[in-house]
Amino acid sequence: PGRPAPGSADAVSAAPDPLAGAWRPRDCHAHTTFSDGQLAPEALVETARALGVRPSVADHCSTDVWAAVRTPEALDRYLAALQALRTDVPDLGVSGEFCWHDSLWRELPRDVWARFTHTVGSLHAVWLPDRRRVHMFQREWPSGLDADAYMDAHVENLERFAREMPVDVLAHPTLLPIALRERPLEELWTEPREARAVRALADAGIAFEVSNRYRPHERFVRRAVDAGVRLSLGSDGHTREQVGDLAWPLEVARALGVADDALYEPLRHGRRAA
Repeated sequence: PGRPAPGSADAVSAAPDPLAGAWRPRDCHAHTTFSDGQLAPEALVETARALGVRPSVADHCSTDVWAAVRTPEALDRYLAALQALRTDVPDLGVSGEFCWHDSLWRELPRDVWARFTHTVGSLHAVWLPDRRRVHMFQREWPSGLDADAYMDAHVENLERFAREMPVDVLAHPTLLPIALRERPLEELWTEPREARAVRALADAGIAFEVSNRYRPHERFVRRAVDAGVRLSLGSDGHTREQVGDLAWPLEVARALGVADDALYEPLRHGRRAA
């Protein structure tokens, strides 16, 4: 007597708050051995916690990444494993990183999306108007394509991403193809392009990731904040040295006047697609 029945309203209200205690930053984007990360999920949790960071597992879920969760069946096993781990790690973020250009995310039923605490979407490749595809990690540059035409196509893909993908966070918003990475971000991401991107995220309710791996320029982050777009912190960690390293993203957010508890926390702020 006195113990609430499992699943009852009393049991839910009696469950401990996974976010109880002092505020800690959330790493919304990190990888494990389920895709191309070097740490098992348990080791990722240990690494993040040692840095005072709340952990999330956000492995690649894509048919177009060499080491990834590549099928709906594999995704079911992935989610089951993370949900089991969450029994011991109640503040674990259960996530996945989906590629805009890939088909896997389009095949998933609504009940699968509901099993995540949050989801991350990436522009790992974009489509040009002539239907050629440019991947962020390809080394050859398409013939006849100049940087401005590419950037216009990139922003158009971002706008479609925001309208169509049921994700909560845009990962590494300033990630560009290898051939353009020596150019200053402020030159490629012109203010009109930034404004279009931010407007698309704001309209969709998608958070802007301040990535520690592919660091955005301050002007773009400030524009997102000014437009009311929520910021998300992400290490995009693949190694023990990278996972949970949010020092720079947190410094950027605080310098722009963003309150710690306003940063995206999936267990508090929820899912936009829920």
